[in-house]
Amino acid sequence: MMSDRRCIEKSAPIRNENFSRDIENVPETGCLSIIVLGASGDLAKKKTFPALFNLYRQGFLQPNEVHIFGYARTKISDEELRWCICGYLAPGRGASAEHSEGVLEFLQLIKYVCGSYDTEEGFRSLEKIISEHEVAKNSAEGSSRRLFYLALPPSVYPSVCKMIKDCCTNKSDLGGWTRIVVEKPFGKDLASAEELSSQIGELFDEAQIYRIDHYLGKELVQNLLVLRFANRFFLPLWNRDNIDNVQIVFREDFGTEGRGGYFDEYGIIRDIIQNHLLQVLCLVAMEKPVSLKSEHIRDEKVKVLQSVVPIKDEEVVLGQYEGYTDDSTVPDNSNTPTLATMILRIHNERWEGVPFILKAGKALNSRKAEIRVQFKDVPGDIFR
Repeated sequence: MMSDRRCIEKSAPIRNENFSRDIENVPETGCLSIIVLGASGDLAKKKTFPALFNLYRQGFLQPNEVHIFGYARTKISDEELRWCICGYLAPGRGASAEHSEGVLEFLQLIKYVCGSYDTEEGFRSLEKIISEHEVAKNSAEGSSRRLFYLALPPSVYPSVCKMIKDCCTNKSDLGGWTRIVVEKPFGKDLASAEELSSQIGELFDEAQIYRIDHYLGKELVQNLLVLRFANRFFLPLWNRDNIDNVQIVFREDFGTEGRGGYFDEYGIIRDIIQNHLLQVLCLVAMEKPVSLKSEHIRDEKVKVLQSVVPIKDEEVVLGQYEGYTDDSTVPDNSNTPTLATMILRIHNERWEGVPFILKAGKALNSRKAEIRVQFKDVPGDIFR
């Protein structure tokens, strides 16, 4: 988050100063196309499509106005993609007839386009299919909406964004828009994150770019602000006088499972700790924002990160599970960590002296994501 702010300041200036205001004031009448790039990948199947299905079930995506397009290099048909996704949408045994019917209806909204990420041919085909859908829905030119979700490694973001800009951009003068959603990890370090922001910022206005972390969609994480700032019980206790330590834990009971090539490029620290767990840490530790507006919450998160002191080597433990290099996509001599534990210390009035212990690991003996707040012992404790 700290680097994101700097990235935004350095990115290309917004070329249309009225862009955000136009989006808010012009009624959205055209159809909506959601394009999932990397549709055959693990992230899309396990996270993106199930999230879209939940939005569909809750009525936020209307079948008469939305269509979903999958795009990837894998040569499969519409039905094969739907079959791959289906297993992640159904809750299993005991599924209601209504749910099963909803799954079938949702899957019929999905079409698939095969193409590469760095040539125009595939994106021209994608543009053609999207346009045909918009015409079929009687959307006036410039009124339809296009949302591109990049479920892809950051290394291909620049080439994909350039192809989208050159081939698939929608006009915005009649209430339509084109937006880009990019997932974590956003670069490998500050320099690569700034470079990515600069490259994407040259193609799209800042208001069109959404950098997201899907961990913020977890119910526990969404409830943190309410727990902290609308609770008279916890409000006066949430400080170094009462809390001994805070543990933020992410555990998985499975390994890379075919994602070794991707994971080995980033490791558990970049993949989990520097985005997911840091986001949670910020929500646990930040001061009350002025309002619930995203920029006010972001500002308080940045203050927390600016207060974190450098991590000491002796307060970090790294490990790799046995059998990690058996994955054919992982180099035999890889030393990429699959487990990491580290202590972060926040140098401010509220948290001075309270260790924040971040733990993340794969192929462990249990699966959980939790925040454990350990309060100090009661003075004169009679229950030794």
